[in-house]
Amino acid sequence: MKLRKDRWLQKIEGVKLARLKQKAEAKRKATPVVGDMQPLMEALPELSELTTTSKARKQPKIHVRAKAEPTDFNQMKPAQKRRLLQEEVARFHEVIGNPVYKANPLAAISEHLCKRLKEEAGNAI
Repeated sequence: MKLRKDRWLQKIEGVKLARLKQKAEAKRKATPVVGDMQPLMEALPELSELTTTSKARKQPKIHVRAKAEPTDFNQMKPAQKRRLLQEEVARFHEVIGNPVYKANPLAAISEHLCKRLKEEAGNAI
């Protein structure tokens, strides 16, 4: 009796699995342009074995790009904020010590801004 029940349950499980496979295949076939990718998925492990042997012979170069630092002060990490503030303080001390700035601060600032705007206009073109 137990064996019959086990065979019956296995048969039911087989039918359920077959039905699920049919539904999944129908869903894959309904996918536009690509269609059924299951045969390709089944073939990929064979291809991956081939590519692993070629990778063992030749190591590709990995280019690590430096992350761009955020320009928003609120998004910066504390170390980035500290470095930025140190740079700004150093720049401020250079400006204050400049003899042209000491002679006429407004003229020095306006001259600097004019040069900076011309540089940016030249770089934008």
